[in-house]
Amino acid sequence: MSLSVIIAHQLVNGLVLGSFYALVALGYTMIFGVIKLLNFAHGDLYMVGGFVGFLALSAISGVVGSGWGGIFLAMLLSMIGVGCLGVLIERIAYHPMLHAPRLSILITALAVSLVLQNAVLALTGGQYTAFHTDLGFGGIHLGPIFISYNQMVLVATAAGLMVALEFFVTHTQYGRAMRAVAIDHDMCRLMGIDVSAIIGVTFFVGTALAAAAGTMAGAYYGSLWYFMGFLIGLKAFTAAVIGGIGSIPGAMLGGLILGLLESFGTQIPGIGSAWKDVFAFAVLILVLVLKPTGLLGKSEQERM
Repeated sequence: MSLSVIIAHQLVNGLVLGSFYALVALGYTMIFGVIKLLNFAHGDLYMVGGFVGFLALSAISGVVGSGWGGIFLAMLLSMIGVGCLGVLIERIAYHPMLHAPRLSILITALAVSLVLQNAVLALTGGQYTAFHTDLGFGGIHLGPIFISYNQMVLVATAAGLMVALEFFVTHTQYGRAMRAVAIDHDMCRLMGIDVSAIIGVTFFVGTALAAAAGTMAGAYYGSLWYFMGFLIGLKAFTAAVIGGIGSIPGAMLGGLILGLLESFGTQIPGIGSAWKDVFAFAVLILVLVLKPTGLLGKSEQERM
């Protein structure tokens, strides 16, 4: 296989993987931007989104089938359900801790992560769950390069969700309010903005994107596991830091960069697939050393 073909294949694989990372990283960066919380339960909401999407598809497949039409409907239902779960978690676990020391709310996020993991562990018995679909294995050939329809749909769907999020944040009233709350909570309250409601909207949107990624990942890889959110949560956090934590374009860019770096890193002699996680976190360390604010992040001064 020639070098150009290997590069093309890894480019496609990197875009698919980076799309998952970017969608989950967006939730990380949105929540951090609004309440300065590293929500370490976010990866587990991605996992819950996969299971909710599986249950939704199982319920509606007899009517709409298990093709992309059924998967998109199941993904929408998962986004709504898990988005509401994210708001509920924020109200119960995080909202009372907003004025507590940041270490307290960080520990709370870790506790929520363990609750979600162990709840799904108890329900599934720790076994892998097969995500059955009727997607097939068709695709197109561009010379010696094969790109499946599934890969094209996944990347296009992730891109569409990211464009929709960017439009929501920059062109809607709620989006402008989110950007204002990210700057100064107290000033927003003085201007009549319901800060609590905006935080709830942020959690809904962020967790809905994670649920969409979880459903698409389940459909693409064909299986779900209660621990599947742990590693992708760390990777998405890494992507958010690489792009600039708190920056929505940075999260998109960081996710795609990390996906591409992992895909191409497996082709480097001496690294391979067994070392791809080490390679990803080594890149994180390098970025933090050279540019601590990330590629698109901006340094902030702590307000007294």
